[in-house]
Amino acid sequence: MKIQGNWDAGYVLDLHVESSDFIGYDEFGHAQYDTKRTKLGELVYRLKYNHDTSVVDDIVGLIRGFAPFTTIDAIIPVPPSNISRPFQPVVEIAERVGKSLGIQVLTSAVKKTRNTPELKNVSTAQEKYDILKDVFKVADESIRGKTVLLLDDLYDTGATLRAITNAVYEQGGARKVKVLALTKTRRR
Repeated sequence: MKIQGNWDAGYVLDLHVESSDFIGYDEFGHAQYDTKRTKLGELVYRLKYNHDTSVVDDIVGLIRGFAPFTTIDAIIPVPPSNISRPFQPVVEIAERVGKSLGIQVLTSAVKKTRNTPELKNVSTAQEKYDILKDVFKVADESIRGKTVLLLDDLYDTGATLRAITNAVYEQGGARKVKVLALTKTRRR
């Protein structure tokens, strides 16, 4: 699926969830859902929340089967929102894709300059973008004049990718920015 933004080209490989039906509340009063994920959505979920690294090769295979990498000079994984997580799924996927295709992966080219609230709890795209405005900083000159691919695991409103794209163009001097998200929420 194509996604529109301030980047030159953007794609999402699949939806994250096929359906999610409310089934009631647990004993602590938390809402419970019967969620059915797409094949890729399930792989991403297993990797991100269950730390199941056995799915990385399957995810990399799906990325390799799609993306037009002949025009990419470098891959930049989107900086993680939860830096305390011992395993960073997007970084691992980017490194494996880069290695398999012989494309440079710049894991520290873009840094998050301050902590932000979890965006899944923020309702509108504009509110998310306002929170993320000026949060990302390009760390060095490594992307100047290059065509870069920003890689993310989940696309919701596009606020994170828009904010990083701005930084990569304005601070980093990238020639072109392309984005690829693995999965997309249904509501957008």
